[in-house]
Amino acid sequence: MRILLAAVALLAAAAGCQGDVSGRAHASRDGFVVEDGTRLRFRPVLGELPPGPAVGAPGQRQSTNAATQEAAARALDCSPGVPDALDGRDDPALPLVGCDRGEGTRYLLGPGFLSGADVGWVEARVDPATGSAVVNLTFTAAGARAWAEWTGRNVGKQVAMVVKSQVLTAPQIQAAITDGATQITGKFTLPEARQLARDIAGG
Repeated sequence: MRILLAAVALLAAAAGCQGDVSGRAHASRDGFVVEDGTRLRFRPVLGELPPGPAVGAPGQRQSTNAATQEAAARALDCSPGVPDALDGRDDPALPLVGCDRGEGTRYLLGPGFLSGADVGWVEARVDPATGSAVVNLTFTAAGARAWAEWTGRNVGKQVAMVVKSQVLTAPQIQAAITDGATQITGKFTLPEARQLARDIAGG
């Protein structure tokens, strides 16, 4: 599934909820405040391997050596239900080999550059213009500045949203996002978009 990130013109529901950004879990309809800002990490995607059987002995998943990273990715078992040995104990300052267990894709990821503390609100909704389900994120003021800078330098590249060392989604940046209002689009059903929004928020 090709998943895209784009700027959105207006996030009316998010705009009225900034006062709730306090680390408390809170759900309102299909919107969520980030529960724990330390769990969610945004990491650049450096490479990916398609789904397939694990090959080789488990490797060092946070090595700074490219060959070691690739070997660790090939050896990583991304089958659904297989527990992640790191389970959120990865160092955000180091690269990470992780996977999307729903898709089975293995990713080579760079160090984290944003966290859940930089996200104010996440919601799932149906875009009235397209009739498709989307996930909207609104960043804090500091997060929006860092996000604008990063997306401006990385148009056409992917970014992974990672929780507990696992990739939730890895959308492609379509344009610089300068106001912090961001939309994840793909072939989601509304229940799938709700679950992704909930997972991103850590709930």
